Amino acid sequence: MPLSGFYEWRRSDRVPFRFTLEHAQLYALAGLWDAWKGPDGWLQSYSVINVPANPVMSSYLDRMPAILHRRDYDEWLDRAEIGRAPAHLLRPYDGSDLVAYEANRSVGNVRNDRPEMLNSR
Repeated sequence: MPLSGFYEWRRSDRVPFRFTLEHAQLYALAGLWDAWKGPDGWLQSYSVINVPANPVMSSYLDRMPAILHRRDYDEWLDRAEIGRAPAHLLRPYDGSDLVAYEANRSVGNVRNDRPEMLNSR
């Protein structure tokens, strides 16, 4: 899943933080996608895969989304029949470029959808 950042809430006080990669406008998370046709039409679903927190995330939570390095994108997306899934890519992010910024507290409400929400407070 391509993205420019994700939000998590610090467990101690429920303050939201936005996590980005310092030198990348976009990066990707590992996830699973599926679609099936039921009696009422197509249903599509997507799940982000979580892994244990790295040192940056452990100040906020004990888990984090599996962030893929650019070098691993093709391997993760390869749909060829292989002997095993690329589970070795599901690991805490080891880059030093993961940064956290305190986020605007309105991000916790799905009715809020404004560009200024990317700014803190």
